[in-house]
Amino acid sequence: MATMRSIWKGDLSFGLVNVPVKVYSATESHDRKSYQVDSSDGTRIRYRRVREGTDTEVDFSDIGNAYESSSGETVILTKDDLASLPVQKSPEISILEFVPVEQVDPIYFDKPYYLEPSSKSPKAYVLLARALQETDRLAIASFTLRNRTRMAALRVIEPGVMTLQTLLWPDEVRKPDFGFLGEDVQIRDQELTMASSLIDSMAQDYDPSEFSDTYQKELAKLIDAKSEGSEAFPETEAKPEADEDSEVADLLAALRASVKDRGADESSTSESDTAGKKAPAKKTAAKKAPAKKTAAKKAPEKKAPAKKTAAKKTSRRAS
Repeated sequence: MATMRSIWKGDLSFGLVNVPVKVYSATESHDRKSYQVDSSDGTRIRYRRVREGTDTEVDFSDIGNAYESSSGETVILTKDDLASLPVQKSPEISILEFVPVEQVDPIYFDKPYYLEPSSKSPKAYVLLARALQETDRLAIASFTLRNRTRMAALRVIEPGVMTLQTLLWPDEVRKPDFGFLGEDVQIRDQELTMASSLIDSMAQDYDPSEFSDTYQKELAKLIDAKSEGSEAFPETEAKPEADEDSEVADLLAALRASVKDRGADESSTSESDTAGKKAPAKKTAAKKAPAKKTAAKKAPEKKAPAKKTAAKKTSRRAS
């Protein structure tokens, strides 16, 4: 993993209290790096910035951006024009309000950043982090990064580190305008009960380490096989697609079979789990979930799975 470098430094303002912090990108891509080539002989492909209809290259410093005005006219803005925007340049993350965790839908979450205390004493940082945990709220903040004003949610993750997660603006989230939303879909009580039973039988504490990027594993296998001149994935017969009408008609039967299958999986492997594995630990207060979400996630004791299910293990073996 690459060494973490701060990308921004400033103050986190909390009322009349300023908390000096450094900002770090919290995520990085694990995709394999590649470059484009001519597939016939491997010659590398290069891109050049040229004037349309000519072969004349244009220096990056001379490239502007064309926008459409309110009246429909094309307006060209240079880098100097964009630099003149009166955006707030103060190195400050201003906390505007504190809101209940469950009121911010995750669809608004964008890019996450870690915050590290940059003063000699981390007391103010730790105080704010613990206060957020105790009140089970998110801090909504405003700040400027790379000359753009952004909204963000300040929250705490394990082990007591504050993260700043930028938020999408309301007009950046599309409205789901789907035809089925206006239909009167009839759901039978038996179907809802069986679906709830299936959910209960699959209830687990979330552990991200249980999952892996199957695509990257298969890509690595394909690359190695190609270099050795072998076949990575022998072709298999495709399964016939289910008829839509029969799928709906057999919905209840499929749910019943799924619940029954889950029960068989659990009973066949419960002894090995009891002997060699512990149930996933509950998350600490640093990542406290809203009370109503916790209650929904917790399965009844008689239906809660006693171990990681065989279905999830099968998925890992396949990857």
